[in-house]
Amino acid sequence: MNYTKTAILLAAMTGLFLAVGFALGGEQGMLIAFVVALGMNLFSYWNADKMVLRMHGAREVTPQEAPNFHAMVAELAQRAQLPMPKVYIIDNPQPNAFATGRNPENAAVAATTGLFDILDSDEVAAVMAHELAHVKNRDTLTMTVTATIAGAIGMLAQFGMLFGAGRSNDGRSSGFGMIGMLIAVIIAPMAAMLVQMAISRSREYEADRIGGEIAGDPRLLARALAKISRGVEAIPNESAERNPATAHLFIMNPLTGAGVDNLFSTHPNPANRIAALEEQAQAMGLHGASRAASPARGRSSVPSAGRRGPWSR
Repeated sequence: MNYTKTAILLAAMTGLFLAVGFALGGEQGMLIAFVVALGMNLFSYWNADKMVLRMHGAREVTPQEAPNFHAMVAELAQRAQLPMPKVYIIDNPQPNAFATGRNPENAAVAATTGLFDILDSDEVAAVMAHELAHVKNRDTLTMTVTATIAGAIGMLAQFGMLFGAGRSNDGRSSGFGMIGMLIAVIIAPMAAMLVQMAISRSREYEADRIGGEIAGDPRLLARALAKISRGVEAIPNESAERNPATAHLFIMNPLTGAGVDNLFSTHPNPANRIAALEEQAQAMGLHGASRAASPARGRSSVPSAGRRGPWSR
């Protein structure tokens, strides 16, 4: 079923890409866009995860650099019956995290340094459990590839603005001319909305649910989401603002002022997610103090430029 959703989503995004090509250059523009889209879909399948990680300045860390963090992810992956993913750190003060990769065998999880600054080890483990749930559900392929194609649609529209649109080699009008260029400019930001609608918010709820099970206590993830929500409101994420089409990858919407339930929201409202996790905990019969989700204890920190902490010892 996930493969079917992926195919439908890729077809829709490709169709939008072709429409922008036709609006800018008529049939010739659409043909060029079609060839580019085919190559882009193939390229995105194999390389989109690397592109997204590069966009956000993620760096892979080894077990020697971050032994506790690696051990945490390895234990959670074992609980989830998943292969060990690659582990990345993003030097960014906003608390956030995401997963990417075309399949569980080629997955990666990434966390910002800001996440380790505000969460304890159990809460970090719960966040990683959520990201591994996306890997387990194979959401990462859809989320990563659509982010790449949506970004390409925006670049195509910008290309039309910079170099002109609607003219063939002999100077005659093609496509819709200036109107086509204006349509493309309008469609470009709409592409991000299409991604937000296509990546169903129910996937976040499902990843929360499975993540709570992997962590062993949904209340840990609820606690983490509450802290992350406050963090993203107070701390901007510059790389996400530069690449808004990747916002849906993160556990919490990293864009300024985003986070409410509406038609084009990439994420459910944090309060609704927290309430669902608390209901899940009650259904699991959990009462009293939250149970530990991680073999590591205490405050969390990761190595960055000139900085070391419990995760790197």
